[in-house]
Amino acid sequence: MEAPYPAHWEADVVLADGGTAHVRPIRPADADRLRSFYSRLSDESIYFRFFGPRPRLSDRDVERFTNVDYVNRVALIATIGAEMVAVIRYDRTGPGEAEVAFLVEDAHQGRGVASVLLEHLAATARERGIERFIADVLPANMRMTGLLRQAGYTAQSQFADGVVRMTLDLTPTDTSTEVTAAREHRAEARSIARLLTPGSVAVIGASREPGGVGQTVLRNLLAADFTGPVYPVHREVRAVAGVRAYPSVSAIDDQVDLAVVAVPAGSVIDVVKECAEKGVHGLVVVSSGFGETGAEGRARQDELARIARSYGLRVVGPNCLGIANTDPAVKLNATLAATVPGRGRVGFFSQSGALGTALLQRVAQRGMGISSFVSAGNRADVSGNDLLQYWEEDDSTEVILLYLESLGNPRKFTRLARRIARSKPVVVVKSGGTPSGHSAEELGLPDSAISSLLAQAGLIRVDDLIQLFDVGQLLAYQPLPAGPRVALVTNSDALGLLAADSCLAAGLELRPPVNLGAAAGPSEFGTSLAGELSSPDVDAAVVIYMPPIPGRTDEVAAELLRVSSDAAKPVLATFRGHLGMHPALRVETPGSATPSRGSIPSYAAPEEAVRALAHAVRYATWRAHPVVPPPELDDIDTARAKTLVHTALSATTPASAAAASSSATDAMANPADKPSAPAQPSSAGSAESPSGVFAEPGPPVEIDATELLSCYGLTVWPAEVVRSPGEAVAAAERLGWPVVLKVADPGASRRAGTVRLGLTGPEMVRHAYAEFADQLGEEVELAVQRMAPQPAVPTVVGVIEDPAFGPVVSFGLGEVTARLLLDQGFRLAPLTGEDASALVRSVRAAPLLFGEYGYPPVAVDALEDLLVRVGRLANDLPEVARLDLDQVLVGESDAIVLGARATLRTPAGPRLDGGPRRLS
Repeated sequence: MEAPYPAHWEADVVLADGGTAHVRPIRPADADRLRSFYSRLSDESIYFRFFGPRPRLSDRDVERFTNVDYVNRVALIATIGAEMVAVIRYDRTGPGEAEVAFLVEDAHQGRGVASVLLEHLAATARERGIERFIADVLPANMRMTGLLRQAGYTAQSQFADGVVRMTLDLTPTDTSTEVTAAREHRAEARSIARLLTPGSVAVIGASREPGGVGQTVLRNLLAADFTGPVYPVHREVRAVAGVRAYPSVSAIDDQVDLAVVAVPAGSVIDVVKECAEKGVHGLVVVSSGFGETGAEGRARQDELARIARSYGLRVVGPNCLGIANTDPAVKLNATLAATVPGRGRVGFFSQSGALGTALLQRVAQRGMGISSFVSAGNRADVSGNDLLQYWEEDDSTEVILLYLESLGNPRKFTRLARRIARSKPVVVVKSGGTPSGHSAEELGLPDSAISSLLAQAGLIRVDDLIQLFDVGQLLAYQPLPAGPRVALVTNSDALGLLAADSCLAAGLELRPPVNLGAAAGPSEFGTSLAGELSSPDVDAAVVIYMPPIPGRTDEVAAELLRVSSDAAKPVLATFRGHLGMHPALRVETPGSATPSRGSIPSYAAPEEAVRALAHAVRYATWRAHPVVPPPELDDIDTARAKTLVHTALSATTPASAAAASSSATDAMANPADKPSAPAQPSSAGSAESPSGVFAEPGPPVEIDATELLSCYGLTVWPAEVVRSPGEAVAAAERLGWPVVLKVADPGASRRAGTVRLGLTGPEMVRHAYAEFADQLGEEVELAVQRMAPQPAVPTVVGVIEDPAFGPVVSFGLGEVTARLLLDQGFRLAPLTGEDASALVRSVRAAPLLFGEYGYPPVAVDALEDLLVRVGRLANDLPEVARLDLDQVLVGESDAIVLGARATLRTPAGPRLDGGPRRLS
């Protein structure tokens, strides 16, 4: 059977060398494109593909290769510009099995085209119910066999009749997932490296107009002493700022690596095409008039990204400030900011172009240095995720600072940050709003939840730009604290008290402060600080030096540097109210205007120093914990859970027209097409029907989640709905006394008077039933449930399938006060044991679970196990839009689920970070 053209298979991808390509299903209209592609292949490539010479494709070949049914015969092509550069295909050969083959143009081999195509073909195959790829490979085709073995799938091979037959199980494995992530990382890091380390730069739109955008960028490039040639481009003038100008990019004789585009928005698309023809690697579009202006500008912005990517270019912007790299071998200032900080160890990303200049000035005013800077503006292409990949690899970057207004792909962002933060701290200030500009109500997640999820990933989220730089300067120049114990050395009672109060409020442990008095000099400060830092009970020190009259500033600073240099513990200062890196507290690097490691950061007030230290302590604590994967759960049945979900959805949603595509009875395979292709992972979170085909999004379906939870080793305490006093008594006899009688409505637990506890006999049940009838009417539905063991603490566990973050597990206490105060914690699924432990302890009412305030200690370990299982369910089943376990009673030996409801919905596609590599 033939299915409609699957547009959701189209994707822009980053290749191994940092360039881009477009992946899409082949169409009959690609016939001429296929012929042209084939004509550029070498004899060796053709021989490896077809096992013999084949100088040209016949019309019949072309017709067969370009006409596929998108079910049993599928082909994907990679295009750069208008040209096809690679093709991969499968032909179903039997139930759950298909033969795979591919061809890559010789000029593009070694760029990772085959591996990314295989990832996408494997995803489409799984969507069509195919479980295995078969590839017949000539022994001499070492590149092909190596690619198949390195894909990370379970692979088997056998040799017969001069051919190696390889069989790949397409079930994603930990190895295949790691391979995909590693390839994504290398490709995106290289794509940013090509932007930040150009050998030459063209400024398009550099006019003679004073203060013009193009001329400003040009002058900043020249003032920074960029190490390569700079080419102004203007159609009418011969020179700009004393540099020869060119009428177009194509008129430049030499290679151009980076183009800064500063022309009116309506002309940008033409410039992009011209740059692509010239072979430019990347674009920085500072022009405005795009997505920030409304629907028309947004359409123009989408077209900009589409065309640039199709030609292999990455784009920073539009409506951005630009990019900078302080590496002495580059000296790039392709920004509108005249002031760029000197060389340092901080990578800085700003989504805002308007704020970018002010932010760079603040960094420079503090005396901090940066390694590189990117202002992404509207983020048509390059985003913070790309920069994270680059800075992870960049040896010159030790700390990452991010100013974000929205999160385009939060799930990928948190995945990357969680890995990178293990070696480099990531500090983020996110302005109001929520991911992708959605409101909190639309997402179902409050801002506190976003903070929790970022903390789970090891990010340091701060409240404002001042804190961003406060924390950044500490992490850039001082070691991480080993714990929360703080020493305070001061010469001011008042400031010492402020620091002490701040330590208490921040959860730090303060040793008795050392007050040296107003007249203290270098020796007193040096001796006292040395004594405190030498104590095994001290993890960090805050020094306050505020002499009432001008003192021996340089000598005191020298003593502080001398003592701190050997301590391997962080030292912060409020040094005469200076904000930033005080010249006297810097460790100088020869030939550099910025301080180096070991310099002591200073803060205008001690509260700011303590606040920055508290952030560093929490981060260091997170980083000290070893990486622990989610635990293995033996007693789960994911297959049955998926069947339950699909059955419930199919009962209300019309079957997809392609649902029968898994049938192999009409499969077509041509033995002459001897394959040569590799295979890789697909979406672990794809929305599939029972046949493995994407279904159309349908209406929400609410179900009792008892059977679904049983697939994950969780039991819901049995309850029976009753409609008369007699039925209630009979149910109680079956369930066992004592019992609870309650309103059956799942939302009733939030209303007062909807439950009667501890009913020990028939008369008590009848009396309780009569009370409900009088209160709520004869038609009310009631439920009988066996009374759970007491004492116990009521809690509430939930799951939300967030459109941006994916599956999120929530936890809170079931007490009325806790609900009213929205005392909830949140974690991304799946959960490790450590995640579950942190989630339980993240709510303010958590002490009630640990035997405080008159409550008995309860089985927190059982609660944590339940959270891990719920997290696994949430991760496995993207169709679970919402899951509510209300309530979960945590007793002395167990956690009992009293009720559970789930809302199911067919997703529109894979989760944001699911599936093969693709650009958003």
